[in-house]
Amino acid sequence: MEEISMKSTRHKFSITNKIGRVAWGITYVILFKPFKPRFLRKWRTFILRLFGAKASWNCNVSASARIWAPWNLEIGEFATIGPYVDCYNQGFITIEKNATISQKSYLCASSHDYTSKYHNLYLDPIIIKEKAWVAADSFIGPGVTIGEGVVVGARAAVFKDVDPWTVVGGNPAKFIKKREILD
Repeated sequence: MEEISMKSTRHKFSITNKIGRVAWGITYVILFKPFKPRFLRKWRTFILRLFGAKASWNCNVSASARIWAPWNLEIGEFATIGPYVDCYNQGFITIEKNATISQKSYLCASSHDYTSKYHNLYLDPIIIKEKAWVAADSFIGPGVTIGEGVVVGARAAVFKDVDPWTVVGGNPAKFIKKREILD
């Protein structure tokens, strides 16, 4: 309980943040989402960078991915955010190089303190390390670090950090086995 109470300062978004989200919402609908062909990925990266994302020019963000606040996103070289991924990044989300977030996954970098009578919002960053793969329709909760080389099985729900080079699955996600790379 102590960990939650340390995070549960009442959070309010600034007027600048709110205006930025309105501007991003309009830009997303007009200049980001309609440009679906994969070869236009650099255009989408340009738009994300225009709104403050730290995005490598070699990343791939699907046109149907929903990003709440580009300024709270860092995505490395050859990292992928797949179709219909919901990147609810009120808090910061880092996706390191060569990591893949598969279709319909949900990354949630905030929550509410259920021990507070006001259910205060708290922001808690998500980190997806290099070479990790978050498979289809998975949920990654606030404050979670997905270690290097991890495979999160399809439809898994991850609420705790995952050790490097492991495979996890289920709800809540549990250790399945160590990941081995066969060449």
